[in-house]
This record gives sequence, structure tokens and C-alpha cells, in this order.
Amino acid sequence: MSARDATHSIVKHALEKEGWRITHDPYYLKVGGIEFYIDLGTEMIIAAERDNQKIAVEVKSFLGPSSISEFHTALGQFINYRYALEKKTPNRVLYLAVPSDIYDDFFTLSFIKKVIQKSDVKLIIYQENKEIISQWIN
Repeated sequence: MSARDATHSIVKHALEKEGWRITHDPYYLKVGGIEFYIDLGTEMIIAAERDNQKIAVEVKSFLGPSSISEFHTALGQFINYRYALEKKTPNRVLYLAVPSDIYDDFFTLSFIKKVIQKSDVKLIIYQENKEIISQWIN
């Protein structure tokens, strides 16, 4: 199992504040002989007459010296995790959680925005100091 990201507990608390119930920490999948450990599995009851909404969240803090290297790793993990989820639990939507300062400084660059869009990466933007989700980007 891979090491937890430095901001794992911040994102977990921020999701709980919004009413999400953490169901898996980590969310384990085994597909085609490969084991995957997505940081969090959560669910929220939207309304009594609707099904539960379920998501999985991969948390990234981008603490390394190169944002583009961190991005390559995060994107590769995201794509692999999404394919694994589609195979095992297609009703669960995958999100990549990134800190608001990294989003503002890096994820808003035109090339990165295009890659995110073309790769259909769903984002959760979180504020570390307040332990809140500031934005959901589908």
C-alpha cells in the first residue's frame, strides 16, 4: 500500500464537514491481478427518493520540487484508478483532490486545464488551513 499524502486527513475532515460519510480509508480494489489503494471512498445520501451518491477521492498535496512531475504522477494514478473503478464499481465517481494554492498557481495554466479537460479529471479543491472544500469541478 502506498504512503498517505500529507494532506489526507485534511481532505477527509473537509468531506465529513460537507456531510460525506467515509466508507473506505483507503478504498481497496484488485483488478486484473493489480492492487489499487485509492485514498478515500465516501458516500452521501442526496435525498430519500434518490440512490446514494458514491465517490472515491485521490488526495495529492504537490509537495515535490516539480509541479509537472507531481502532475504526471497524479494524472497517471487517476487514470489507472478510474479504469479500475469502472471495472469493479462503475457507480462510484473518482475525484482528484488538490490544494487551492496549487490549483490557483498550476491547474489554471492553459496547458494543464486542457489536459484536465481532455482526460475528464474531476477535481476537489480544498483549503488546507480551513479544512474545507472550496470547489468541486466536474
